[in-house]
Amino acid sequence: MKKVINNPDQVVEEMLEGVVLAHPQYVKRVKGFSVLTRANSPSPKVALVSGGGSGHEPSHGGFVGRGMLDGAVAGAVFTSPTPDQILEAVKAVDGGKGVLLVINLGSRKKLYLHKFFS
Repeated sequence: MKKVINNPDQVVEEMLEGVVLAHPQYVKRVKGFSVLTRANSPSPKVALVSGGGSGHEPSHGGFVGRGMLDGAVAGAVFTSPTPDQILEAVKAVDGGKGVLLVINLGSRKKLYLHKFFS
């Protein structure tokens, strides 16, 4: 399978930018972070955020929208998202009812996140 990549160092940034440009009525970007949210976030319900490493697009970002995810956080290619990115996603979608996270992480990141959110 062939892929169109302008610059390997910018692939995640360009992918997120492309999703927003293609579907601005459904998604928006959290400035400065690899996070997509619903265009009308936050909403007054328990929010659902998913994420993981990039490289299998549209992956998590493709599921952001009404009746699906409220937010998605993208790590670098084949790398888990950072705790800072995850926290920004939580803050962006939290409408006061809480946020449920479903993030694919490697074991090293799980230990780090435990310290970060404890």
